[in-house]
Amino acid sequence: MDERVEEVENHGFHTGKLAVPGVERPEPGLRFVAVEQNDVSVIPANEASWDDLQTVFGRGGAAKCQCQRVKLGDRAWFDTGIEERAHRLREETDCGHPEAEDTSGLVAYLDGEPVGWVAVEPRVAYRRLRGSPVPWAGRNEDPEDPDVWAIVCFAVRAGYRGRGITRPLARAAADYARERGAKAVEGYPMIPRPGQNVTWGEMNVGSRTTFLAAGFREVSRPTTRRVVMRLELG
Repeated sequence: MDERVEEVENHGFHTGKLAVPGVERPEPGLRFVAVEQNDVSVIPANEASWDDLQTVFGRGGAAKCQCQRVKLGDRAWFDTGIEERAHRLREETDCGHPEAEDTSGLVAYLDGEPVGWVAVEPRVAYRRLRGSPVPWAGRNEDPEDPDVWAIVCFAVRAGYRGRGITRPLARAAADYARERGAKAVEGYPMIPRPGQNVTWGEMNVGSRTTFLAAGFREVSRPTTRRVVMRLELG
């Protein structure tokens, strides 16, 4: 994925946190109140209701994308309507079916309210990653390796951004991958340029500090804006 495609990717289709080095900035007009990690509970999406997940997405870019662009790839995503994207996500997450064996992400709760989402699956499940140089440049990685998982998207509900919600989500996603036999899990966060204004939607891939806090280490910088973070689980 070249820099031009990166710009197309980040038109706010997901909500995420705004990255300032070492700080999560609150939304305009909100006071920064970081949550305690133990106050946030994270469950597999199949144990959450579909309504709760859609509450996290709200009415903005996340609701438009339904976390499908990274799954489908650019061309198929543009050719798919919002209702079809939502249908696909509902099937992938299996929300409301705690007996389901698999799901495609996790949902975070704070004081009983759904506040966040993270997408995590085997890396091979994400078609858009296959056409991107970000996971592969300068590395000897097998794109078909089913044992390497990837955390590809965060969404934080409006009103709860800038409070550290992505950190327990990242930790829980890594644990979820480990429990299902993953040997490693990766993330591909953005690194804003100094002085760059970054929108909430651009940070759907997460920030470097989020992954560092979850125990990941940096393994490569394939572009000036992206970094590969990896946590060995085996």
